[in-house]
Amino acid sequence: MTFEEVAAALKDGFDTVLVPCGAIEQHGPHLPLCMDADHAEHLAVLIARDLGKTLIAPTIKVGCSSHHLALSGTISLRNETFEAVCQDYCTSLALHGFRRILLFSGHIGNFPVLADMLPRLLRATDGQVRIAAYTDSQAWIGCWRHAVQAAGGDPENVGGHADIAETSLMLKLRPESVRIDRFVRGHLGALTPDQLDLMWKNGIVSVSRNGIVGDPHGSTAAIGEQCLHDVGGLLANFFRTLD
Repeated sequence: MTFEEVAAALKDGFDTVLVPCGAIEQHGPHLPLCMDADHAEHLAVLIARDLGKTLIAPTIKVGCSSHHLALSGTISLRNETFEAVCQDYCTSLALHGFRRILLFSGHIGNFPVLADMLPRLLRATDGQVRIAAYTDSQAWIGCWRHAVQAAGGDPENVGGHADIAETSLMLKLRPESVRIDRFVRGHLGALTPDQLDLMWKNGIVSVSRNGIVGDPHGSTAAIGEQCLHDVGGLLANFFRTLD
């Protein structure tokens, strides 16, 4: 859009803006580094259409991925850097008249950082803007499991990272980027609190040597479409409750 088109949209009542966040990080030997950013961009379109009168800001493509840095190609922002970028997005958008700024992330690793920064984002905009962030990782993973099962897949293969859900999503969004001949099982089963602590302290390779949590086997574009639709609905419903 041009600046004139954005101004006209604001006058026409488009006073809500989505800020998709992603990550550039390893996703096993079979998925590209851009998985989370691509996912967020496509989710944003579904959410904006569902909410109505909503624009989409450019995706913040790099996130907080320090626990993936042991595997090549991962780029991670420091928490304070990621927060500074989000704050600058919010203050810029508020200046132009947006009244609701909604942040979400295709990378679950950004969730705790978003939750922590939210009060400071509100202070930075002097309380003139309603700012919200989706940060419920358990509901997200549960939604994926339900979607995988509904589309004929094995919900036990959902682990949350480079698994049947994320692999199916990329088969739907960018099938040429999926290395089907490189599918391999990763850590199976939910990570225990101790394993999660170990992962945050020592990186994902401390719980999964190949960087996968879950299993990509059984992935299909149909499962990916179901996951995209269901998570898009989950996020739109969450943001709608803020009205």
